[in-house]
Amino acid sequence: MGVKWLDEPEEHDYDAAADYLSMLAEAAVVTSTVDALRNAKPVQRKAKDILRAARLVLLPESNSHVRNDLAKISDGKRLSPILLVRGQYALSVPMEVADGYHRVCASYLTDENTPIPCRLVSWQDTGASGATGNGVTS
Repeated sequence: MGVKWLDEPEEHDYDAAADYLSMLAEAAVVTSTVDALRNAKPVQRKAKDILRAARLVLLPESNSHVRNDLAKISDGKRLSPILLVRGQYALSVPMEVADGYHRVCASYLTDENTPIPCRLVSWQDTGASGATGNGVTS
């Protein structure tokens, strides 16, 4: 059975993305980046490419969150799109999966080539003191 996706991310996905990104960047940068994710146009990327660009390992089917998403896929339920923050190639900084890592892994285990709807943005540097625009503070 193929993976079905919601048209829009759920509100709690943005909250989860903000929680995660707050460990990587200052509050103003996180707020601006999450706002950009909310307004981003949908793009489609393959699970295998998302994992590669983010330099993440594939979580196994035995992972409880992946297993839950696989059950949703099997039941024909729609998954929420993935929220991504672009890396910085010149600095060898990988892309961040701000929300949806387990959904990417479940999709990969179903079919690594299936297009996944995503919101993909760059870090939004607000000019905050010490912010470099890539989520790293100086």
